[in-house]
Amino acid sequence: VERAERPERLDRLGQVVDAANLRLSTMSDRRYSLVHTGQRGAGETRGGLSLLVRDDWTGDSRDPATLSGGETFFASLALALGLADVVTDEAGGVRLDTLFIDEGFGSLDDQTLDEVLDVLDSLRERDRSVGIVSHVADLRRRIHAQLEIVKGRSGSTVRQRGQ
Repeated sequence: VERAERPERLDRLGQVVDAANLRLSTMSDRRYSLVHTGQRGAGETRGGLSLLVRDDWTGDSRDPATLSGGETFFASLALALGLADVVTDEAGGVRLDTLFIDEGFGSLDDQTLDEVLDVLDSLRERDRSVGIVSHVADLRRRIHAQLEIVKGRSGSTVRQRGQ
């Protein structure tokens, strides 16, 4: 049985997708956008997001399951940021000021990593905090303010690096 609030939920998801596409466009060099179909995809017996990824360079749309690791990472990041934007708008301007991202950076090539870091820097410039949990050595060179967890015999300690 369909629930009465389902159309509102689909509309909200459409808002999240629209907001996500603003970020995804930047991160993918205007190549990818998300399309909310409202239809169940293969294996979506309980609902699902009903999303396709449109390749705006070729005009083709495909299932998100076919994305590479890096493409999946920035599509997921774009959705998370889009959700934060919609929540902010619906909460009367109450902002989600902090975002933590745990991994995924190892799957990005150098150019994509640069594009993703540019998007994250733009958030920081608007007084949002972005924390990245990662083991990728290249990020240690690119991100100056860091908290490093150091294991020791008597437990772990936190060391602040950079500013």
